[in-house]
Amino acid sequence: MRLAGKTAIVTGAGTGIGLAVAQRFAAEGANVAIADVKGAREGADKVKARGGVAVGIETDVSSEDSVSGMVRQVLEQFGAIDILVNNAAISAGLRLGPFEKQDVSEWRRILDVNVIGTFNCCRAVSSHMRSRKSGRIINLTSGMAFKGTPFLMHYVASKGAIISMTRALANELGSDNILVNAVAPGYVLSEGNLQQKEFFEAVRAPSIAGRAIKRDEMPEDVVGPILFLASDDSGFVSGQILAVDGGSVYH
Repeated sequence: MRLAGKTAIVTGAGTGIGLAVAQRFAAEGANVAIADVKGAREGADKVKARGGVAVGIETDVSSEDSVSGMVRQVLEQFGAIDILVNNAAISAGLRLGPFEKQDVSEWRRILDVNVIGTFNCCRAVSSHMRSRKSGRIINLTSGMAFKGTPFLMHYVASKGAIISMTRALANELGSDNILVNAVAPGYVLSEGNLQQKEFFEAVRAPSIAGRAIKRDEMPEDVVGPILFLASDDSGFVSGQILAVDGGSVYH
């Protein structure tokens, strides 16, 4: 019960990595708020079916009002916010292609969710965490940001921004004992990725070939490192980017 008595918000937790994190956090004793644009209540029901304490809140992280309302609801229900996991992002459904053929509208859509969404959530919890002189923020970036993966420039750029934001926030919030770190998964066989057959077929084999550990990465592989960064075991760790990709990126 490493998170007993804690309250955590996990965005994008209706399915995939976010849901796996929410289930593990609840099993470790945390109250979990699942914030997702769709499937939030269904995700919470899955956590509660395992005996966990959870609430699902439909949230559009790209909207300031939606995020503010979600945070208010979490505080009203649980009284505190100890942990924020910024997992919500547009990734599944993206198509590989040269950057010249990427629309500005698609860039804006990705940046609004992946980057501005992370900013909105961090800002919404910051005053509460500052007042308590305590908090953990864990952002989800991607190994693609280290590799400069081609044909996904909009997504790679958004995840590169998360790395820089994590380091800046760690310095800005550290004096209030708020620790900010990020996890960089590789290509994960999440529910969303499995539904994108063309992308799956193009990316899966090269991803495995580039790893020291020659197997698929599953959502559960990412959960342990996130739990570590959320727990007391990482009490002197901040501003770090932890690659969780089977030994593909070294930095």
